[in-house]
Amino acid sequence: MNVLHVVGARPNFMKAAPVLAALAKFAGVRQTLVHTGQHYDASMSKTFFQELEMPDADVNLEVGSGSHAQQTAAIISRLEPVVTEHNPEVVLVYGDVNSTLASALVCSKLEIPVAHVEAGLRSRDRSMPEEINRLLTDQISELLFTPSKDADENLRLEGIAGEKIHLVGNVMIDTLVRLLSRAEHEHSQSSSERYVLVTLHRPSNVDDLPWLRRMLAALSHLSDDLAVVFPVHPRTRQHIADLGLSTLGNGRLRLMEPKPYLEFLALERGAALVITDSGGIQEETTFLGIPCVTVRENTERPVTVTMGTNVLVGRDITRLNKEVGRILSGKVKKSSAVPLWDGHAGDRIAAILTSVYKH
Repeated sequence: MNVLHVVGARPNFMKAAPVLAALAKFAGVRQTLVHTGQHYDASMSKTFFQELEMPDADVNLEVGSGSHAQQTAAIISRLEPVVTEHNPEVVLVYGDVNSTLASALVCSKLEIPVAHVEAGLRSRDRSMPEEINRLLTDQISELLFTPSKDADENLRLEGIAGEKIHLVGNVMIDTLVRLLSRAEHEHSQSSSERYVLVTLHRPSNVDDLPWLRRMLAALSHLSDDLAVVFPVHPRTRQHIADLGLSTLGNGRLRLMEPKPYLEFLALERGAALVITDSGGIQEETTFLGIPCVTVRENTERPVTVTMGTNVLVGRDITRLNKEVGRILSGKVKKSSAVPLWDGHAGDRIAAILTSVYKH
């Protein structure tokens, strides 16, 4: 079986790693890994690949940054000859980034089957570029590997044939399960200090400078009570500089460089709570049982709210402060185990693929 995987951004790496490893256990499976370079920092990308024990990419398209249209077009034009040359039986795409949709479009035109890992997630907010990527990718995929039952239902409501839908669990949780003990061992906390972990990167949040100023003020105020650890995304850091607040960080509000996977996972595991606008972190905190406050009006991962520790507060800073206060006072939302979030999603995907593409 000849399989081609396409990744483009760091969250894709954590999703692809368990599938690559699971397929490697089968004799006669040839795998090609293509990195589009959508989010490409040489040192950080290398560190992620090493920590996740992933093979180096066979091809790097080096598309770099740009507008959504520019980036998508660059991936399409550069990926097509790669896919034509390798002639895979199936192409695996991951998540909801521009690389996901661009790759699916290329393969659809070439009549090569696409398998979408993390299919069926919906925020129902079409102002989000990721939502458009999810919707369109699912419509042109032959195999849809879903992380949760709500995703299955979304696909059925959109007219996707049931035989294409496979509930396999959460591949990102596979990576967490495999590497959590290593993260805790290699990045153990030197003190028992309580802290809040913060991540903010969505343009709808960080490009709104008045909102970002209010958010930073809230975090500064929170740091009077306990430490606030904030690995700052490059986009967010630039806007903090635009506001003239680069020196806002102090001994209690710690503005840091982005962290590699293992170090961030250790920070996440030890946090009293997490404030984020990231989808993946909503899932990780639910699995870990860490309280999570999400500064978004919606989520494509509702299972983290219905079964997990996640609470949506929108962009309302007053509501954020109230929820944080509630959690820190000990009123913590309990989580339940999400079905199939057990570290074996990659194995299930590999089993299905090797069954469908036997030759």
